[in-house]
Amino acid sequence: MRITVEHSTIYRYGMAVYLDPHTFRLRPRMSSTQWLLTFEMQIVPTPSGTTECLDQDGNLSLYAWFEGPTTELSVRSRFCVQLYRENPFDFFITGGSLQLPLWYSDPLSAALAPYRRDAHVGESVKQFATALAAGAQSNLLSFLIALNRQIFQTFRPITRLEGPPWTSDLTLSLLEGSCRDLAVLFCDACRVMGIAARFVSGYECAASRGPDSYMHAWAEVYLPTAGWRGYDPSRGLAVANEHVAVAASSDYDLAAPVSGTYFGATWSHMDTSIRMQVDQE
Repeated sequence: MRITVEHSTIYRYGMAVYLDPHTFRLRPRMSSTQWLLTFEMQIVPTPSGTTECLDQDGNLSLYAWFEGPTTELSVRSRFCVQLYRENPFDFFITGGSLQLPLWYSDPLSAALAPYRRDAHVGESVKQFATALAAGAQSNLLSFLIALNRQIFQTFRPITRLEGPPWTSDLTLSLLEGSCRDLAVLFCDACRVMGIAARFVSGYECAASRGPDSYMHAWAEVYLPTAGWRGYDPSRGLAVANEHVAVAASSDYDLAAPVSGTYFGATWSHMDTSIRMQVDQE
């Protein structure tokens, strides 16, 4: 499957402001199952300088800094990606690694520590995860399927174009949330069970079939011998070749498409537009 995306985001300010350095995470990742064919990005006003880097999570990021005042920041990107993973369960895990709570051997355990921290997780989410694990007889894969299905079937999907994700206990109490809210809940429930989990931002092919297209968010968990594998609680499915991953991190702030601030006593407003074309081969 091949997907082409044109993404435009414009930040407008009530009066001229000065932009602090910004980080742009809009270039899709490259992997054996997701191959970036073309990519281009235009930023207006033109930055006075930029540098590309591979960040702490392996995301391809652009760091840009600016000079002079502006009343608008425009970011336009266009890319084409080839997707190859047809089977999301093309892996084999031995019996000893299927029992919850999940433990990883050293030195992998130390490397995954940031993705397993659950000190911030509320008691209600811990009880939610524990009950699902008991129903899955403490089996890793059964738990992931049950968690994905439970969130998809029980929680009402909503659209929130701006703002950070809600905390997992708030989403659980409301029984509703945007894709990023549900992704955070999924990650936190996994961490309670010792499963390394991270937040992912990107695009989904299903959006091309609706009247409006937005960026999407889901979760990835690290499975022994299988690596990072995606689960989308907003859709109730394991991620295969209908999702384009752009950035991932243990903290959603570090996977945001655009990060940065400005200084100036005024308001700001964001407009975004995404056009997608999916070619089935």
